[in-house]
Amino acid sequence: MFLVVICSISTVCGESNKDDDSEKQIVATLKEIEQDMVKVQGHCFRMGDITAAKADRESPVHNVCLSDYFIGKYEVTQRLWQKIMGNNPSYFKKCGDDCPVEQVSWNDVQKFIRSLNSLTGGNFRLPTEAEWEYACRSGNMWEKYCGGDKADEVAWYADNSSGKTHPVGQKQPNSLGIYDMNGNVSEWVHDHFGDYPSDSQQDPQGPTSASQFLDRGGGWRSSDRFVDAGRRGSHVPGARDNDLGFRIASPAH
Repeated sequence: MFLVVICSISTVCGESNKDDDSEKQIVATLKEIEQDMVKVQGHCFRMGDITAAKADRESPVHNVCLSDYFIGKYEVTQRLWQKIMGNNPSYFKKCGDDCPVEQVSWNDVQKFIRSLNSLTGGNFRLPTEAEWEYACRSGNMWEKYCGGDKADEVAWYADNSSGKTHPVGQKQPNSLGIYDMNGNVSEWVHDHFGDYPSDSQQDPQGPTSASQFLDRGGGWRSSDRFVDAGRRGSHVPGARDNDLGFRIASPAH
């Protein structure tokens, strides 16, 4: 069964389909992914933003405590998607392998994660909304964007993107060394969309059900008001767009 899963991915198996070559490629892929994961030390922080563009969605500000976890330094690229899924759904293919994959729905992302975990034996997943925001804010830093107060320094957005995505990691990272949490592509997270609670939360997972899932950070065509650290977007789980992508996370234990 494991061999069948591996050899359905041509970029991993190669033409020889030899077990040893396949295993080497799997190890290399896993090592590449792990090198691009940032460990986030869990703590408590104030989540939400009453000054955000859509204050009704971003309030009330409430206390959230998180356990340690890992999150991707970069948005998942077209290269990694092709390695795992054997195709490239992106609208901006000409942008290149180092550009974020887009035109992927929340449902598509779940298939990617299942394939990635089956292939590598890992425990990858989407970050929760709280994990995403905590990582964006470099813990408890109250900056307007993920890494500072100037959108041009940290984000590809409507004013500077030239109407397209860009290779990951070109803008200034935040204090945790994480790139593109604002702009480039808006990022799917684990949670269903719902109103924020007012009470304190420990490792929140969001509502148990809803018609839409959340995306965070805004994309290449968003205005500066919609790529701030508190901005919340939402789409039905089957929605695809050329400014919708994701990054992966995993537990620290």
